[in-house]
Amino acid sequence: MSATCAGARRRHDDTPDTAADFARLAALPKGPERDALTEKLVEAWLPMAHRLARRYRNRGENLEDLEQVAALGLVKAVDRYDPQRGGAFQPYAIPTIVGELKRYFRDCAWDLHVPRRVQELRNRVRATVQDLAASEGTDRSPTVSQVARAADMSEEDVLTGMEAIDSFRSLSLDAELAGADDGYSLADTLGRSETRYDTVIAREAVKPCLNRLPEREQHILYLRFFRDMTQAGIAEELGISQMHVSRLISRSCARIRDQVEAEPRPDRIPAPA
Repeated sequence: MSATCAGARRRHDDTPDTAADFARLAALPKGPERDALTEKLVEAWLPMAHRLARRYRNRGENLEDLEQVAALGLVKAVDRYDPQRGGAFQPYAIPTIVGELKRYFRDCAWDLHVPRRVQELRNRVRATVQDLAASEGTDRSPTVSQVARAADMSEEDVLTGMEAIDSFRSLSLDAELAGADDGYSLADTLGRSETRYDTVIAREAVKPCLNRLPEREQHILYLRFFRDMTQAGIAEELGISQMHVSRLISRSCARIRDQVEAEPRPDRIPAPA
């Protein structure tokens, strides 16, 4: 097959002959005439940019958004192309447009910021899974080891890429779970804050200080705060006045507070004795 025939086969209907316009554009100074010719060239090559955008339409992004990104890459290519350096416009423009599309997926399409390496792993794993499914003609998902062998990746990288596949889009906490017909949402699967955690932490913090108190004062605090007895009830049980019970409780609590504030807090909650 001759080179002319091969080139004709690869040629698309969206590759107009604009060599003369680019030569004229290079000679024009900045101004309305140059802007008008630039707009004419962009319009002429826009079908090619849209064709390149359609290659990425099955990746979860709106096609109109992708076409706008491709058009931006085309504008950059028209603005930077220099016909005097030789070479046709199309081979120069395609990498510029495709690069703009890839940059969009890397920097803008993800709901959350994901490191570039993880994005690349995700793309390799996704493409390999699709290739394996097409070659085997089955809907069954390949195993991690199969993907690793086919993509020449470690299983750890495959797992990272698989996790990133499900991270491209975030879900609203109000989104109804698949198969739920009663409005059961993702938020309903989340745990609730335990309000008594602070109480547990406080009790563990004061436990060593309680052990340093005299036995009678320990017993009074136990009756007051763990058995919820009134001061009058404690006074009656111990055979002392309510005023004395009040003074002992106030003195003991002040001593414990001073000790807790003076001691460095442990990194972890001490194990229960």
